[in-house]
Order: sequence, then C-alpha cells, then structure tokens
Amino acid sequence: MYSLHDTFLTSINPTVKLLCLLALFFVIVLIHNPNVLFFMVVCALLITVFFSGHPKRYVLLYVASFVLLFVSASTTMMFFGQGETTWVKWGLLHITEESFYTGLHLGIRATLFATLGLLFLLTTKPVLLFYSLMQQLKLPPTFAYAFLAAVRMLPIMVGEFQTLRHAYQIRNAKQKPGGKRLYRAVSFYVIPLLTQAIRRAQKLAVAMEAKQFTQEKRTFYYPMSYRWVDGQFLLLLVVFIGVSYTLGQLLPIVPTSDIRLS
Repeated sequence: MYSLHDTFLTSINPTVKLLCLLALFFVIVLIHNPNVLFFMVVCALLITVFFSGHPKRYVLLYVASFVLLFVSASTTMMFFGQGETTWVKWGLLHITEESFYTGLHLGIRATLFATLGLLFLLTTKPVLLFYSLMQQLKLPPTFAYAFLAAVRMLPIMVGEFQTLRHAYQIRNAKQKPGGKRLYRAVSFYVIPLLTQAIRRAQKLAVAMEAKQFTQEKRTFYYPMSYRWVDGQFLLLLVVFIGVSYTLGQLLPIVPTSDIRLS
C-alpha cells in the first residue's frame, strides 16, 4: 500500500465532478479532429499524473495499460477499413490512408475516455460519491447504501475464496482433469460462495431495515455541499478544452482536421 495526499481534484464535490465529466464525454464524441483529441489526451495524462494524489510511478503503471487499449481500438479499423489510397494490401489485410487515420482517431478517443475515467476513479472516494448522490441528486438511500454494502462485500468474498482454496489444498482435494473439470469447479467454489453471499445479503437486508435505512428523510454523517472549488473545476475543464483546441490547430500531428472528410 502507498500513502495518498489530497489535491485540488479530491476536494471537488463528487456529483459535480461526475456531471462535468459526463458533459465532457459528450463534447469529446462531437470532436472529429484527431489533433485536438491528441492534445486532450496529453493534457488529461498530465493532470492525472500530477494532480491525482497518487504516487506518480503507480499512476504511470496504470496508464501503461492504455497502450493495449489504444492498439486494440485502432488496429481493427486500420487493418480492415475502407479507403481509396491503399498503403498495404495482403489477403484480408487492407490498410489505406483513410482507414489508418480513422483507426488512429478511434484509438486516441478510447484512450482519452479511459484516462478521464481513471482520473475520476483515483480522485473520488466511493463513500463520498454515494453520499453526494443522495444529497445533491436525491438518490434513494436504499439503493445508495445497497451499493456501498456491495462494494464493502467484495474484499470479504475474495478472502472467502482464498480461504476455501487453501482448505481444499490442505485436504488434497484436487480437481480431476477431463470433461468434469467445469462441474468440479462449480461444486468446489461457486456453490459455497453463492450460498454464503445469499446468507450475508439476507442478514444485511434485515439489519438495514431494522435501522430504518428505507426512510427517505434521514441525516448524513458526511454532509456534502457545493463550494467555490466546484466552479473552479468547471473553469479548468473549459481551459482544458480551449488549450487542446488551440494546440490542435497550431501543432497538427495528422494532416486532416476532420476525420469524416477523409
């Protein structure tokens, strides 16, 4: 584990952050200039690395996985796209100038979505997010606390799976190879874990009902409100779009400004 520190982005109201990023996603879908999207990715990566509150080496490790996302999102369109200016043609493989730039555009856009999603995950605590949704967007407490309980149960289920696996190893209960391997895996792990999950869910539902979690009017341990920092975050996104658009016009990396025309 590593230590975290609060930054400008971690102090923003989670609901405001969520709504602003959703609006930004909608704006990104309407942008068809790969140069603008490229500089948006660069700016988003810089913000994520330096202002997420996490150690930079770990953030870079998370971001490194986006290379696979970029390759998988772009190569399909590059290799099997359509176009008039052929670069490479070998069997089913057909790379044209138009398909190359279209695939590059899709890869950059997918990487941008992933980067902004990572930024939201690294700077938002799940507990504060659901508290904010209950207070700002009037999400029913029944659903919010149910989601929180489910999130808290995941580590417990992982621990139970490890305990069950170790118990089978001690008893030398190994799965036999062959066609019955899937059936043995289900009987060894899925059925016991599912049974424990049902029992725990029933106990949790009874406890929440006894503590009146189903009531709409209730007090909150973490009161969430709007602050000036939320407006500053909105201003940051406007500057983010403006800087990316300006750099995309001044320093183009792709000889097309509208991928639809190519």
